[in-house]
Amino acid sequence: MQIELLEIRDHLHRFAPFDTLSQVTLEAIAQRVEVSYFKAGSKILEAGEIIRDLHYVRSGAVEIYRRNGALYNRLEEGDIFGQAGLLRSNKVRFPARALEDSLIYFIPANVFAELCDQNDSFADFVEAEGHSRLKSAVEAQGRASDLIQLKSRALISRNLVWVAPHTSIHEAAQLMTRESVSCVVVLEPGQQGTERMLGIVTDRDLRTRVVATNGSASAMTVAEVMSGDPIVIQADDSVFEAMLCMLRRNIHHLPVVHKGRALGLINLSDIIRHESQSSLYLVNSISNQTSVSGLRSLLRDLRGTYIRMVRDGATAQMIGNAISGIGRAFTQRLLELAEGELGPPPVPYCFMVLGSMARDEQLLLTDQDNALVLDDRFDPEKHDEYFKKLAEYVSDGLAACGYSYCKGGIMATNDQWRQPLRVWRSYFTQWIEKPNPATLLKSCIFFDLDGVYGELALVEQLKNLCATKSSVTPTFLNAMARIALNRTPPLGFFRTFVMETDGQHKHLINLKGRGTAPLTDVIRIHALACGSTAQNSFDRLDAISATQLMQPEAIKHLRYALEFLSMVRIRHQADAIEQGQIPDNYIEPERISNSERHNLKEAFRVLSNAQKFLRFRYPGSVRPSR
Repeated sequence: MQIELLEIRDHLHRFAPFDTLSQVTLEAIAQRVEVSYFKAGSKILEAGEIIRDLHYVRSGAVEIYRRNGALYNRLEEGDIFGQAGLLRSNKVRFPARALEDSLIYFIPANVFAELCDQNDSFADFVEAEGHSRLKSAVEAQGRASDLIQLKSRALISRNLVWVAPHTSIHEAAQLMTRESVSCVVVLEPGQQGTERMLGIVTDRDLRTRVVATNGSASAMTVAEVMSGDPIVIQADDSVFEAMLCMLRRNIHHLPVVHKGRALGLINLSDIIRHESQSSLYLVNSISNQTSVSGLRSLLRDLRGTYIRMVRDGATAQMIGNAISGIGRAFTQRLLELAEGELGPPPVPYCFMVLGSMARDEQLLLTDQDNALVLDDRFDPEKHDEYFKKLAEYVSDGLAACGYSYCKGGIMATNDQWRQPLRVWRSYFTQWIEKPNPATLLKSCIFFDLDGVYGELALVEQLKNLCATKSSVTPTFLNAMARIALNRTPPLGFFRTFVMETDGQHKHLINLKGRGTAPLTDVIRIHALACGSTAQNSFDRLDAISATQLMQPEAIKHLRYALEFLSMVRIRHQADAIEQGQIPDNYIEPERISNSERHNLKEAFRVLSNAQKFLRFRYPGSVRPSR
């Protein structure tokens, strides 16, 4: 084979969609290719003219335009254009012009048609625009996980065991023993076979609210000791949703309902039997530990669970939820152990988590961001010694379990972040009403918040304050938008990657700092503007979609981009763990597949467009020119 044809074959093989074709096929293409040179500024394709070839950029740069003259895309080495016209009317749909002196390969239309007919991957690639390819890549993820497919009702293994509210504790305990169950549902019978669920009584309730308090099992009724208004799962919700509910709420029993009627109960053990190595199995192990050293021993299991979810095809949203649930379980158990050593708290409190754990988007590489919200009856002289020791116990315990100390000191061990509710309310009010560079950095952390233990209503009040006050304070939203625009996606002028230029990460891309983090910043601002109290980025996108703030298509693109960037980051970390390396957020573009590089560029382009819209939506975010 002539050296010129070998060069064409080898060059095509480096780029999608040709990288999936065989050497024989590539050699056949190379023999049919014609090569043309275009000077900078010259037209390559004009709208409406007959198109007879697929165009491939061998070198240089090409600009693609819409019919109205607006710039649509910039292409570089290895990109293709003209496929839209070949697939539809054989007329040019998007005009093209050489931005630089460019060498273009022309692949005849009949060769292009044969490739589409004979190679599904090639056809899928050329038939999809950039956003469609990103969508396909995202939707392919997660199909292998049967937890998404299986409905919660499928795990119900027996009829519901229930009691009326006036039933005595003694009678309820006898029923639980006779039926070999660890809990009963409390129902209030209604007319025509309907009933209302009032609560649930578990073994733990009997221990802590009857036996431990020397209560009378004969005199007390289940209504006095039950956990009222129980969390439930709908019968047609997936087992994965049930698992997340248990993880997030730290509960082991979950009533399954259909059209308001209780069908049965699923236990932690039901899901564990179905998924013997699931994240719930690990949470169960966490709840059984009696020391920090015992919790620390589960770090290997945490990594194993992470890798298993990745290899089983779980989505980034699923993995983020599960790993955050495990982090919450570690935190909750440490607080239980701390209270066991220190005694009951002198006033009610809520342990508040911030950042990725609050958003349910936590991965393995993470530090701890937390705070304590205390009841307004808190007296520093009387109570702070207890809560400082509590915070130190939990913070040190989390560090021992792999959650490193926050370098910025955003932890409950810091006196500033261990305050009564009234002080927290003043913090958030000041940050919103009088933003400055220092408080804006705090807002980027503290405006992702959630309670994990204690009086959760304390943190819910702060969530409501953030949502209601932010939505009517445009100066704050403008200031937050200005901060969000500081981190730009790593795309150059020609959609090439812009990589780190110095230090140990030279020639690498920071997927978090230049990808997922600025995306979550953009989404947070829009959610605050909508008055949403949602914390998870995907939930925030749902809240935004319920308004007229953004076009539905733009919201879909943001969802796909966030999922894809997160998944690339997750897989990179899983690969590092399996190779015995320390996971990080930096990837080398040359070490990933061509199709993944294309999708990365498209995801970064979505982020770039989202930041452009942010400038338009919040004009105060643009610094005036000097």
